[in-house]
Amino acid sequence: MGQATSRSAKSAGESKSKMSEASSSVPFASIHKIEADGVRVFYREAGDADAPVILLLHGFPSSSFMFRELMLRLADEYRVIAPDLPGFGFTEVPEERKYVYSFDQLAKTIDAFTKALHLERYAIYIFDYGAPTGLRLAMAHPERVTAVVSQNGNAYEEGLGDAWAPIRHYWDSPTAENRAVIAKAILNFDGTKWQYTHGVKNPDSVAPESYTLDAALLERPGNKDIQLDLFLDYASNVKLYPKFQEYFRKSKPPLLAIWGKNDPFFIPPGAEAFRKDIPNAKVQFLETGHFAIETHGAEIAAAIKEFLIANGVER
Repeated sequence: MGQATSRSAKSAGESKSKMSEASSSVPFASIHKIEADGVRVFYREAGDADAPVILLLHGFPSSSFMFRELMLRLADEYRVIAPDLPGFGFTEVPEERKYVYSFDQLAKTIDAFTKALHLERYAIYIFDYGAPTGLRLAMAHPERVTAVVSQNGNAYEEGLGDAWAPIRHYWDSPTAENRAVIAKAILNFDGTKWQYTHGVKNPDSVAPESYTLDAALLERPGNKDIQLDLFLDYASNVKLYPKFQEYFRKSKPPLLAIWGKNDPFFIPPGAEAFRKDIPNAKVQFLETGHFAIETHGAEIAAAIKEFLIANGVER
């Protein structure tokens, strides 16, 4: 009886140890906040602290939440860090900071964020708003950028689709009336859901918590004005396209453009255009829409790993 109990206890102990080892090897993302540029930046992080860094920069109207699955797919080989831009997600901007919501300022804040975390070298994943933010960062510190992954992150006029027409009109005539038109058309639940599901073969495959969270955060007091200010300032990004392209030509960072080809905002010619300035750029299209990561996360993760390893960004 005593021997049987002893064997049972030993077996249970071994099983518990194996379970502990297995759980410790499963990637997970931790959440944090850090002060940078007078802002409490919320961010998610996964992977070994000593691994090569990938900085993940989200777009409108999302947050670091969009990278929830991609981070875990990359964390076995890389340290992945995804901040929420000011005005998005759970980053907090104190009222006394009197923050100016422009893309220049977003880039300055993310620059300060990388310094606060002592990130000296990193690849950047740029999507939507993350593209003009990340490319400003790359122009300021080209020596820090090991590679660029553009997932529907545009830097060329030919990449702007017809869906930009109402916002272009807003740029040309930023009246209160046109501001209200943009708010009514875009800054609501249906407008947010459409961005996630348009061009997706099976719209029901998109996790509803993605666009539901974004839509809820858009409803915070004052947030719609922030978004309308950024829509207006997006014209500054288009003016900077030649500078972004000059950075590509001079620095020639390894670049992977992996795009949902049914994106109505940033269309396939924008991905192909990278080759004009970086002839060796790798371009890959996926049969999906703007938020390609929601439907093709596994394919994107595999492509990123293959691309980074081929370009020497590995342990």
